[in-house]
Amino acid sequence: MSAPVIPCGTLYLVSTPIGNLEDMTFRAVNVLRSCDVIFAEDTRRTKILLARYEISRRLESYHSFNEHGRTPELLARVKAGEKIALVTDAGTPCVADPGFLLVREAVKAGIEPQIIPGVSSLTFAVAASALPSDKFAFYGFLPVKSGRRSARIAEIAAENKSVVIFESPYRLSKLLGELCEVLGPEAHVAVIREATKIHEEVLRGSLGEVTRKTANRSWKGECVVVVSPQTVISDTESGD
Repeated sequence: MSAPVIPCGTLYLVSTPIGNLEDMTFRAVNVLRSCDVIFAEDTRRTKILLARYEISRRLESYHSFNEHGRTPELLARVKAGEKIALVTDAGTPCVADPGFLLVREAVKAGIEPQIIPGVSSLTFAVAASALPSDKFAFYGFLPVKSGRRSARIAEIAAENKSVVIFESPYRLSKLLGELCEVLGPEAHVAVIREATKIHEEVLRGSLGEVTRKTANRSWKGECVVVVSPQTVISDTESGD
């Protein structure tokens, strides 16, 4: 059972743009301007965002390699009355990014995190895919090791809903080939690359078609794959 909420400072988890800096919300800008300190996954990238909106606040690092060590300190500072924000490189903390540990420990300590929502590559991909969106599963980044990776792809094949996968551009061709082999060439897929950026691109089609057309391609940028294990998609599956 969670500890009772106690008076203290404030912990904010702030969503940031996934590419186009103009996607920053008014609320997010105001919150960051009001904070005593901003913890960032990459302070160098966050400096660019803060400069764009003329936000002058102290920056400290918080990422997957130091989160266990910094979380108690950060929560202690919130309890002492500081207003603290956590931002990641892009999108919303906790979604394939650091943040879960901090939120879990904050709730245990009686601190209610304030979530400042914004643009998300997950929802962008679901909308852009043209695949059924009434229900979907998010698998994040698949394991790299072959055994665990194969098991996860088998889980995806058994889904009765669209599946969203994050993937490195260096492994994207491999992923498409793996999905094609297990789900079959007729399964539907969409590859969303560089969402909201200058070179934004969406490729849609059957797994066989997309895999074949991009076999020799050198992928670049942030990539999201949406796949539907179902080979037949009706108009009624849109959820509207």
